[in-house]
Amino acid sequence: MSKVYLVQTDTTVGFLSQDTTRLATIKERDPAKPFIQSFDTLKTYTDLGGRVPHRFKNSLRRSKSSTFVIKNRAVRIVNNGEHHDFLSKYGWMYSTSANEKGTSFNKGFALKHADIVIEDVRGLYEGQASAIYKINNITRKQLR
Repeated sequence: MSKVYLVQTDTTVGFLSQDTTRLATIKERDPAKPFIQSFDTLKTYTDLGGRVPHRFKNSLRRSKSSTFVIKNRAVRIVNNGEHHDFLSKYGWMYSTSANEKGTSFNKGFALKHADIVIEDVRGLYEGQASAIYKINNITRKQLR
């Protein structure tokens, strides 16, 4: 059983784990609903079987605060910063916001459900969520 980390990501405070069932239980959501998968590099993503349409590889590699849906799989490449430093220890993790379903960030709720809290000089704060793009071989469409 993987641990659930409470971490300030590059966008907002979130729960990170390699165990989707634990995250689904905390968030009280359908376990079949996919989570965002955050990777430390594009190479880690492709080494684990991920494929990116050739014309969008640079977009993924250079993106900041963006999530890409590729063949119904939500992917984030975190290139730099404190969040990248944390992810590089594991290579990848599933990610979700650290709040109750349908509410804004509540530090008490987050601390109660996290196994390990990682707080850096930025502290824990609710920032703006990432932009979401759906891409295929030809097009890129903004979803959020």
